[in-house]
Amino acid sequence: MIEAICRRAFFQFEVQIRYRAPTPLVDGDISKWDRRYLLPPLVELEGTPAFADVYASWNEDGLVIAFDVPDRHWPLRSDPSQWWKLDGVRICVDTRDARDNKRATRFCHFFYVLPTGGGPRGNQPVVGLHRMSRSREMTPVRDITPVRAAVRQRRSAYALEVAIPSSCLHGWDPAEHPRIGFFYKIKDICHGSQHLSVDDELGWNADPSTWATAVLVR
Repeated sequence: MIEAICRRAFFQFEVQIRYRAPTPLVDGDISKWDRRYLLPPLVELEGTPAFADVYASWNEDGLVIAFDVPDRHWPLRSDPSQWWKLDGVRICVDTRDARDNKRATRFCHFFYVLPTGGGPRGNQPVVGLHRMSRSREMTPVRDITPVRAAVRQRRSAYALEVAIPSSCLHGWDPAEHPRIGFFYKIKDICHGSQHLSVDDELGWNADPSTWATAVLVR
């Protein structure tokens, strides 16, 4: 039975997120990201290659994350009314990195971003904030309209960029708290799912202790 358990569940990961200022233009252009900002493909510990590259950077104004998803065979499909289905990403941030907390605190944030389904024509990204299951406290964040997202489609590929400003990250204080909890999941109708640390069976949506630690470095 132990072979069926996600191997990453046996480790506590630290990844680096590098400083970048000013905040890059959020336009879906993946070419402005170089490998210094690439997050490690921890899924490969399962013997499964990562299907997407994920980049991240930070500065005093917040976080920027970029997802590059190649080798797609179907058009993008997202449904804002059922955001957990079809194409989309989830981004989780704990601005205090309380690794011993099994339940979310007010410093834990769960964003979902869909590459399509928004705007008058339904072809713009959609950003939402979801309450984590079994959370002890709710994040005070109410207005997420400052979160910026952009998608750019290429032949058989797409890139999605997301900028989360400090106003949408309760407790964001890189000087005093340079270690944060961090997690992402990519759901893709062509490739399946790619998680930074544990998979769905380990309850990342309810347990922030399953996330990785991101060290904000200059």
